Amino acid sequence: MFAFFCFALKLFVNIPLWMLILFFCICPTDKMREVLDRCGKRFEDCSKMVDAAADGVWNHLKLSSCVTDAAMARLHQGTKLLTEGGYKKVFQQTFGLVDGDKYLDSFACYLSTSSGPVNGTLYISTKRVAFCSEFPLCYYPSPGQPQWIHYKVVTAVDQLGKINASSNLMDPSQKYIQVITRDSHEFWFMGFISYYKAVKTLTDALQRSRA
Repeated sequence: MFAFFCFALKLFVNIPLWMLILFFCICPTDKMREVLDRCGKRFEDCSKMVDAAADGVWNHLKLSSCVTDAAMARLHQGTKLLTEGGYKKVFQQTFGLVDGDKYLDSFACYLSTSSGPVNGTLYISTKRVAFCSEFPLCYYPSPGQPQWIHYKVVTAVDQLGKINASSNLMDPSQKYIQVITRDSHEFWFMGFISYYKAVKTLTDALQRSRA
């Protein structure tokens, strides 16, 4: 219990774990209580952040036709990130390198398609907006010959025309990002775990490209 408490404090107050353990070993009780009081507000703020994150995760999972499959996709993504060196490396390996392009961020979400929402990751850089499905999808280039490929979409940031953030009027927890290119192609993304951060990152990237 003591170790768990120290670990929780480390997450919230952002100081090394060994310093917390040493502190609790040598610090008088009244000083310990004073520090915990100071941390109280941080715990409260972090609790609200955890609640918001939990809502985002649930909204992401329930959009799938199978919650278990969606959860496994996220676990698969985590494993891939560990083995390949993080989102930036995965983005570069999946979509290649472009001179002067700087990776900004990535977000777990779904892309709306004619066959239903596709679970994957949205990557945003200074020059590109790209999406790749978490798992390969099956298609038939010819009868009786199935092929499995990842569903990919990529467009240049300077070719974006507009970014619209919206939500379902009947269920405001269902939020969407509509990306419209200058040649009138539309892409609908949904089921974000970090929706507002995704909107801001996309909007900022578009504004920088026009500066």
